[in-house]
Amino acid sequence: MNEKGRITIPTDMDVIEETIKLSERWGADAVRDCDGTSFPIELKDAGLKVYATYYTTRKDNAWAKANPDEIQQMYLMTPIYTAAGPELRIRLMKGLYRDMLTPNTNDDITRWWEVIDRSTGEVVSTSDWRYDEETGEVVISAVPFHDYTVSFLAYIMWDPVHMYNAIVNEWQDVEHQITFDVRQPKTHAFTLERLRKFIEDHPYVNVLRFTTFFHQFTLVFDELAREKYVDWYGYSASVSPYILEQFESEVGYPFRPEYIIDQGYYNNQYRIPSREFQDFQAFQRREVRKIVKEMVDITHEAGKEAMMFLGDHWIGTEPFMGEFKEMGLDAVVGSVGNGSTLRLISDIEGVSYTEGRLLPYFFPDTFYEGGDPVKEAKVNWVTARRAILRKPIDRIGYGGYLKLALDFPDFVDYVESVCKEFRELYDNIKGCVPYCVKKVAVLNCWGKMRAWGCHMVHHALYYKQNYSYSGIIEALSGAPFDVQFISFADLKENPDLLKDIDVLINVGDADTAHTGGEWWCDPDISSMVKKFVYEGGGIIGVGEPCAHQANGHFFQLSNVFGVEEERGFTLGYDKYNWESHQHFITEDVKKNIDFGEGKKNIYALEGTTVLVADSRLGEKEVQLAVNSFGAGRAVYISGLPYSFENSRLLYRAILWSTGDEANLHQWFSENYNVDVHAYPENGKYCVVNNTYEPQSTVVYKGDGTSFSLDLEANQIIWYEI
Repeated sequence: MNEKGRITIPTDMDVIEETIKLSERWGADAVRDCDGTSFPIELKDAGLKVYATYYTTRKDNAWAKANPDEIQQMYLMTPIYTAAGPELRIRLMKGLYRDMLTPNTNDDITRWWEVIDRSTGEVVSTSDWRYDEETGEVVISAVPFHDYTVSFLAYIMWDPVHMYNAIVNEWQDVEHQITFDVRQPKTHAFTLERLRKFIEDHPYVNVLRFTTFFHQFTLVFDELAREKYVDWYGYSASVSPYILEQFESEVGYPFRPEYIIDQGYYNNQYRIPSREFQDFQAFQRREVRKIVKEMVDITHEAGKEAMMFLGDHWIGTEPFMGEFKEMGLDAVVGSVGNGSTLRLISDIEGVSYTEGRLLPYFFPDTFYEGGDPVKEAKVNWVTARRAILRKPIDRIGYGGYLKLALDFPDFVDYVESVCKEFRELYDNIKGCVPYCVKKVAVLNCWGKMRAWGCHMVHHALYYKQNYSYSGIIEALSGAPFDVQFISFADLKENPDLLKDIDVLINVGDADTAHTGGEWWCDPDISSMVKKFVYEGGGIIGVGEPCAHQANGHFFQLSNVFGVEEERGFTLGYDKYNWESHQHFITEDVKKNIDFGEGKKNIYALEGTTVLVADSRLGEKEVQLAVNSFGAGRAVYISGLPYSFENSRLLYRAILWSTGDEANLHQWFSENYNVDVHAYPENGKYCVVNNTYEPQSTVVYKGDGTSFSLDLEANQIIWYEI
């Protein structure tokens, strides 16, 4: 096993000797700077590969102030206000952090702003409203007791990531870094020269770590400097009149602010995307790709590598789209919050290597007196390791202030063990396709574009309304399945797509992009899926799969799943199928199943086999049920947060839905706290304890033979097949 390499560590001016010592302990072969730190020139000859964090859109306020017309912009919508009389005054900046945003009144507001009567949905004529610059209010000639909103462009006067870092680290009197727009002519030319100058001034740098390119995901702060709105996939901060005029010219129809505002939902990934918004995304991807390629070419001409950080200003790069490789990047690095975010990085194609930044970040919100960074590191590593064993990243690293970590010797010791174990994993499995039990496809409106990011609002953070669904994606990230993500549009274009799939999964709330909404009213789609199941395919629905009220159904595949949701329209129909049954899927259940938030008012149709039919309140609520449909099988689950127990339940559900129960005991552990991963290509398999407690299990190999095994806390053992 290699004793050194594949590790990147942060540094700063005040930890030069410590950086060298720690690189030796952890076996690091690369060093990096971070936002708020500087690279010490003394380390340029230390034998470490040097990453330089490079910001294309900030850290040059002199340019931004000299070219205020090319400061970046975003679209915002005011709250909804009700007119109590014939005139309504709406203050634009109410609820927004004034130091971050300034309304753009330099461009024609009658063209780029929009006032909407939200009671009728109609656009208010520009002759019926005006902007009072002195008070910062839009004054509307209103219909009494109608609701109104104002959509407007605002300059980004403080880069939201720099603002976030300043708040978290309590940076005092820091100059607010203004975000300039690399897409616009003057700044475009300036930026390319700025990049060449940076490379010339930093000859010792080996890798330019672009953090990231041009457009920040949507991140807005309120008047108290708290996060007000965040969407890691948001495109609303990638706009300007210059960009939008180009967009109009390309697509051939006039732009409306509402295409971005989307009633105030900002086209977050839960919204079924409109044609106009998808056109805008495609346009942005093309334009971003052109300039990224220019920067990558400049980097390569200087003999440097170009690395992209999958975070911050990443919008428009879309690494899961086929054209991503056209940019010519050498590497992608991203933050690893869990298994899903690990796969967000490791599954990217078209780069030479991928790198994951593990947690915790060396910031004072974790590294403080009385803090426990080891605990967070342990949870992060165990979670990431499950996904690494399915599709490894090529490198790992850490970020932040190294001096904070040095005050926690237990943390330093633990990370040393993580680095050694990562190299061992990598040496054993890189380049091998792991054994996959089944081919699974997650069906939603986004398909591959949002692979592994389904149900993500903020990077690796979950909410009450989505953790019951994101648990499915998290379980799949470390499970022995060949997982792909397909969209309804994919199915429409290629009816043969399902021929290569064993199990289809549709998960989420009704009428969201994750379940499909009106897509299920397309007879081509519904018939295609029914045919797939009828002819022997498996389907698993979680939450409100295929749900949209139409044609006497809420679940449009109610006869496939064998369940329906009572929405008040069928109260007159008595329901009798409430008896729970033992089943293959629940054989490993040792306590009550955690369905998370679950769903209320789900009932089973006659002939459906109910597995769990009560809620936490003891009411009759179908939480888990199975049904046969032709030669195929369907499983309904009300919700499934991530846990080892629930991962096992999903594993069994996938096997049962394909009629393959007999092959359960292949590369399998009886104890769901322990995983078995096989790599037939290189003749190896491993047994992994995913807990920090000793575990005992019976391990089944690929030929069905078994042996008993005791594992220490978190232990991983490698075997020859």
